Order: sequence, then structure tokens, then C-alpha cells
Amino acid sequence: MRGTRALIHLDHLRDNIALVREKTGSPICLPVKADAYGHGALPVAKAALAAGVEYLAVATVGEGEELRKGGITAPVLLFSIALPEELETLVNANLEPLAGDADYIDALEAAAAKRTAKTETAHQRGKIPGGKVPVHLKIDTGMGRIGCAPEEAAALAARIAGSKHLALAGTATHLAVSDSLTPEDLTYTKNQLDTFRRAVKSIRAAGIDTGIVHAANTGAVTFHNDSWFDMVRPGILLYGYAPSRDGEPAMAVKPLMELESRLVFIKEIKKGTAISYGRTWTAAEDTIIGTIPAGYADGLSRRLSNNWTVHINPAAGKPLVGRICMDQCMVDLGKNSTLQRWDRVTIFGGTAPHAGIMAEQLGTIPYEITCAINKRVPRVYLDSV
Repeated sequence: MRGTRALIHLDHLRDNIALVREKTGSPICLPVKADAYGHGALPVAKAALAAGVEYLAVATVGEGEELRKGGITAPVLLFSIALPEELETLVNANLEPLAGDADYIDALEAAAAKRTAKTETAHQRGKIPGGKVPVHLKIDTGMGRIGCAPEEAAALAARIAGSKHLALAGTATHLAVSDSLTPEDLTYTKNQLDTFRRAVKSIRAAGIDTGIVHAANTGAVTFHNDSWFDMVRPGILLYGYAPSRDGEPAMAVKPLMELESRLVFIKEIKKGTAISYGRTWTAAEDTIIGTIPAGYADGLSRRLSNNWTVHINPAAGKPLVGRICMDQCMVDLGKNSTLQRWDRVTIFGGTAPHAGIMAEQLGTIPYEITCAINKRVPRVYLDSV
């Protein structure tokens, strides 16, 4: 196994799920899209379901199919729109798509009808389960991405519910600024939720069962208890990063990912020696430099060059120096260092600052940090149970 690896603390996932359950009392949908935000979709999905999560969610048909091939039988939401050539796979994998327009609903109905025509023979082979395809109506209340206009909700819900091969399994929206507590954004979120409630009411007024009503992402779980409805969909929160605002305590979630490596080379250098490409760092005094086998091809942002500290065995932070290379980076160990070759290096998480702190330093979000950790970095799953 490589010296550079990502440790994934599944016990932290279980604890985070328990915190959300205690706070909301609601069924939970865990997004495992983008390989579970870089943590590994299948192991995370299995651990989450064992901890009581009711739903999973993915962004692509391929991600959903991967879960099914891995033995996952739980409901799986498909957040994005599938291409026409993916619809057969979507249906056969028993994914639950979001739909927000008549054309797409009709395409899903046609794909579901084809499955029904094959069901008798295929069902005997145990390959294609029968029944209607569950669809969740997506209503755009202010995200501006996908979904129907609120005034179209009742008619589209009727189209789904009245179809021969589809079932209205849920009604959903997505909140754009629920993690912000500025007065303007609080008003925007309130307006989104009010609009959503009116749309849901219009569906029910038409005599249609809305199915599971869901809207709450991480920010809404944390700050907007009137958004929880029938199910919550916290993503980054369950991976250990909560939105924090001045005066607002964050939920005590624990980051799952810890990125570690090793010192593989150590050398003494003289004052004035330049390190790495572009000579962006020069030693101000005689010192000792260590090399770490992790670089931007592993997901370690090049913007961290001369801009991050790592922990070693577990010494206080030692600065990365010089430009981060594709496969390696260098660290200033100090002229009196007693650190040794093969010592463990924690890049983020564990004893070092977590990915959320790294994200703040880089002006981004923790999603980007964890999703960026490349597939060539082995994931090692830890659980205290």
C-alpha cells in the first residue's frame, strides 16, 4: 500500500448520523454522489445504512448502478437528469429519479413501459424487479437549476401519479442559501420554503399523494427546522463539516477523512538553497528538508505551496515549502529536527487541521478538498466497533 493514504473513520459517520437523527427526528437521505464526496461510495453507503439511514442519493446513473452491483438494495435517489440512452439502466437499477418537466416524465414512462413488457420473463430470471418506477417531483423554488415552476407542480404531479408505469414517490426542492444567516439570505430561504409549501398544498388540493416531502440540505438541517418535512438530505454535514456562522454554534460533527503520508527522504541544506520548481522558497538558514510522496495528482492543491503546515509524529505544524509537485512535496523540518525517515505525516485531519480549515485557507469549501483526493490514494476504513 502507498505511503499516502486516506483514512476514513466510519465510526465518525455513525456518530454524525446519530446527531442529525437526534436533532431532526427525521428519516435521512445521505448523498453518496462523487464517490461519497471522495470517501468511497460503497463502504460509506453500507456503513450509513447499517447506522439507520433510509435513503441514499447519487448524481449519475452510473453511480447508482455501481451501488446496485455492490449489493445495495435501499432506495437510491437520482439527483440529476439522465440522458435518453441511460433511461433503461436507470429503470432496471431501480433508481428514483427527480423529474421536473412533462417531456422527461413521458420519457421515464416510456422506459418503464419497456421494462414492464419484459418483466414477466426477466422477473423469472431474478434480474428485473417488477412494479412502478418511483419518481420524485422536483420543484424549483429559487435554486434555478432543475425543476418545474411552482405553479406547474400540481399538473406534473397528476401526470406522474396518473401514469401507468410511474409512481409519485416524493416531492422535493433544493435550498440555495440555507447555510447563510445574513438577513437577505434568511428572507430568501423563507421565501423558498413558503413557495414550496404552497406548491405541496396545491398537489394535495388536487387529491394527489405527494409522497415523501423533502428539502433540507446541510444548512437547512443546521439552521432551519421548518424545512425538515418528511426527510432530510444532509450531505457535507454527515461527512463531518457543518456550516458555522458568528454567534451560531456548529453541530459537533466529526470529519471522516484524514489524509496521511510518510517522510521518504530527508536531507540537510544550506542557507540560500532553493526548493522545488520556480524557486519560490529559499532557505533563510541552514535547515533539514523532508520529502513527502503526495502531490497535486493526489488531490493536494498546488495553492497550498508555501501555504500549509503538516503534522509529523505528531509534532506541531511543519510548513510545506516550495511548489507542490505532481507526486511529491517538501516540508521544512527545522535545523534541529530529530524526525526520521518513514515517520508518519498527517496532511489534514487527525492531529492536523481538518479539510474544512484547509478549505477556508484556500477560499473554497470542504467538498472540493475531499472530492479532489485522487483514486490512486488508497482508502483505509476504520471503525472502533
